[in-house]
Amino acid sequence: MGDIVPDAIERYLASLNHLADPLIEEVGRQGRAEGLPIIDAEVGALLRVLATAVGASQILEIGTAIGYSGLWLAGALGRGGMLLTMEADAERARIARENFARAGLGAVAAVMVGDARRLLAKVSGPFDLIFQDGDKRAYTAMLDRLVALLRPGGLLVTDNVLWGGEVVPGLRTPVRDEPTRRAIIEYNERITRHPDLLTAIVPLRDGVAISVKRR
Repeated sequence: MGDIVPDAIERYLASLNHLADPLIEEVGRQGRAEGLPIIDAEVGALLRVLATAVGASQILEIGTAIGYSGLWLAGALGRGGMLLTMEADAERARIARENFARAGLGAVAAVMVGDARRLLAKVSGPFDLIFQDGDKRAYTAMLDRLVALLRPGGLLVTDNVLWGGEVVPGLRTPVRDEPTRRAIIEYNERITRHPDLLTAIVPLRDGVAISVKRR
């Protein structure tokens, strides 16, 4: 369970989440068993709802892992849609491709392997939704490029922006690495003050920022 939302509330939300299919649940169990930095089902449901709400046909994801969040996102794509997802670890990318293929999404989910900061220079966009869940210390460095790749009215969704509550002054003694904590604090300041974004932060799981690009 999370560090921000009380366990009882998270269990209640989980009991109401009927959007996951057996394959998504299996991939989620695999990711958790391996200790991978994946989202949970409630954030997955939020991603599915947001992608559906904006009628997303072109989605970009930073941080594929084994494809768990990508399965939630790709499930919202209509005919002709595409998910482009970036992963630094080649073995995780291979497993993600297998999981997308098992879900019948092999033709609509493309996995790029490498450092997202470099790969973004090769991408043209525009995207309807971008999910940022990669290296937290690189969040700010990638921000302006991601905003440029987003269509007006599109969404930039960022995970882990509350970092277990450690970014909140005085809430708890930080135990995670300090450079990452400071990077997230800087990022939160940037997205909430960015002239091209309108942002709200939802205290779900580890904190999710939802930013819409101004028209």
